Amino acid sequence: MHITRYTDYSLRVLIYLAVQGDRLATIQEIADSYDISKNHLMKVVHQLNKKGYIETVRGKKGGMRLHMAPEDINVGVLVRETEHDLSIVECYSSKNACKIAPACGLKPMFGEALQAFLSVLDKYTLQDIMKDQYKPQLLRLLQIA
Repeated sequence: MHITRYTDYSLRVLIYLAVQGDRLATIQEIADSYDISKNHLMKVVHQLNKKGYIETVRGKKGGMRLHMAPEDINVGVLVRETEHDLSIVECYSSKNACKIAPACGLKPMFGEALQAFLSVLDKYTLQDIMKDQYKPQLLRLLQIA
């Protein structure tokens, strides 16, 4: 299984905001903490705001913070919302050109594997990612004061 950079960055933004609490954070601050492109994060932040995961405040002292409690942000739901194509193999794609797809036994196996992957993610929330034992180290690694 593989998640896209978009989903990875979505999770990273939410982790950052959860760890740092109610304080407003900027896109630049998050980009600097993870050493990733601000431009990549802009689209991610826009969609997270649109979907209600975060709230943004405009202006000179603006920024963003979580709009939902960490325990209410389900990892499996987020992955489904941010992954545009969960087709593990071509036969799940709308552009399937595989000649043996109608008689192939791989499709149900990969379907089961995908469901197992998502079922595991469904068991976890953002709160689980930043449990008390991880929070001090996350604060230090992300250089959050």
